[in-house]
Amino acid sequence: MESIQSLLEQASQATIAAKLLSDDEKADILRSLAAKIRENTATISAQNKLDLNQMSDSDPKKDRLLLSSARIEDLAKSVEDIAALPDPSNRLLSERIMDNGLLVQKITVPLGVVGVIYESRPNVTIDVAALCIQSGNVCVLRGGTDAFYTNTFLVKLIQEVLASFNLDVNIVQLLPTDRKFMPELLTATKYVDILIPRGSQQLIDYVREHASVPVIETGAGVCHTYVEASADLESAATIVTNAKVSRPSVCNSLDTVIADREILAPLLSLLAPKLQAYKVEIFADPESFAILKQLNYPFLKEAVEADFGREFLDFKCSVKTVAGFDEAAKHIHKFSSKHSEAIISKNIEYCERFLNEVDAAAVFTNASTRFTDGGVFGLGAEIGISTQKLHARGPFALEKLVTEKWIIRGQGQVR
Repeated sequence: MESIQSLLEQASQATIAAKLLSDDEKADILRSLAAKIRENTATISAQNKLDLNQMSDSDPKKDRLLLSSARIEDLAKSVEDIAALPDPSNRLLSERIMDNGLLVQKITVPLGVVGVIYESRPNVTIDVAALCIQSGNVCVLRGGTDAFYTNTFLVKLIQEVLASFNLDVNIVQLLPTDRKFMPELLTATKYVDILIPRGSQQLIDYVREHASVPVIETGAGVCHTYVEASADLESAATIVTNAKVSRPSVCNSLDTVIADREILAPLLSLLAPKLQAYKVEIFADPESFAILKQLNYPFLKEAVEADFGREFLDFKCSVKTVAGFDEAAKHIHKFSSKHSEAIISKNIEYCERFLNEVDAAAVFTNASTRFTDGGVFGLGAEIGISTQKLHARGPFALEKLVTEKWIIRGQGQVR
């Protein structure tokens, strides 16, 4: 194949069929897809194993690639959750009759062709397809080579379901993984309405810098948890540990612990054994380094400037000591990717200041940043976590897969 233009043309043409689907038809399609996923659990696992076998066990992305039986069941459940959500398209937003008699209405409509470029995570294939079907959109998926077998089989299942409803299978389409086609996708303004990169900062930067199709950035997260002096330290240690180790390879995992100087030693004495159990490598500033060295923490390194503002995506984190709230907020402002930030504190004033002053898509008090997730927030699933401020911010899910359209009804008026 020398060009993907014909594939993109087919996707553009498929928007006609996608827009015409009724709410009941969309729900039936998604429930059928959920059943199809469950029926094919063994084959999905087998295809996933082919991909897993090509990745080193030491690669932190391997966890993102894995589709266990439990995760496959979660995928099926998320598709059913999406089917139960209201279609965000064709909603009347405003209506007025002008002095000249024109009826002017504003409604929501599907975006059109949604291009998603992603790495490692085959669950994105199902999540994006389901969200786009429910919102009347078409999706073109460009997954990574490391999930080739899994993605290929999942799209085959989706297209089988679409065909069973006598629909255009190009409503969901998987593009080749060959990098030579990337420039063509990024500049396909005639066929693709929006691009969403989901993955490493390098991928996001590349898409943003080279695309002429509008881009919504998702994925990269440099997440901090600030333990303020009044915090319950037992609770803080538990929250920080969860934020770091529950799934370190995902974008809402913790990267930097910020702690007030006056509680640094007791906090680290509680936190160190919890992180040590998971062999978490700590890049510590001078004050925290000295304390952790006295505690004989075995996976310890001295932090350099580059260890702050770094998305680790692994069993690694940095520790920063501060003199109080203002210094913590200043550090977050400097190094945050504006994804998810948390404060652990009993001080109500500081908690409210943190929520109001910290600039991020999701801000937490006394909870783990791992909760930043479309499914957890009741959105069914997500395409990714947007760190932008235009169009979508935070979990980019069903409700944001629409734009607006003005409809004007006249009886011969001229201007």
